[in-house]
Amino acid sequence: MDDGSQRAPLCPGTDGDYDVLQWDTREDCEVRQILDRVADKWSLLVIALLDRRSLRFTELRRKIDGISQRMLTVTLRQLERDGLISRTVHPVVPPRVDYELTPLGATLHDTIRSLVSWTEQHQNEIATARAAYDIRVEAEKEAADQEAAERDALARDVLAGRR
Repeated sequence: MDDGSQRAPLCPGTDGDYDVLQWDTREDCEVRQILDRVADKWSLLVIALLDRRSLRFTELRRKIDGISQRMLTVTLRQLERDGLISRTVHPVVPPRVDYELTPLGATLHDTIRSLVSWTEQHQNEIATARAAYDIRVEAEKEAADQEAAERDALARDVLAGRR
């Protein structure tokens, strides 16, 4: 039954077919652009910090270790443009600007909370996988270095006429 509303396709040219490769590889895809924004490390931190409270720019900057003033400004503008946060300018001297989640941003915060919960539940497995990977890569590097040293020794022997 058609209710008269139409959903926009996931990305131009996909006709609404859900295929992760279609939206993941197209630069002009809105889904990809939105995911790029909300999955950005700074956006995630801003959204998490604004859960159920408003914060001033300086408070956000102080709470987010490693973010530059410019990067925080860009992140806040992008989140505001996407409708995820609102910005309130208070007519006082010195100027005071508060940021808070919009209702849309609050729904995203719930999703982020689920992602954080998953991460907490699986952090030991991930640490184990990382350690195994690092050991494997180091062993492969050592084997490659050993093989290169043996080839070099063989080449020196050949050049010296010993083989």
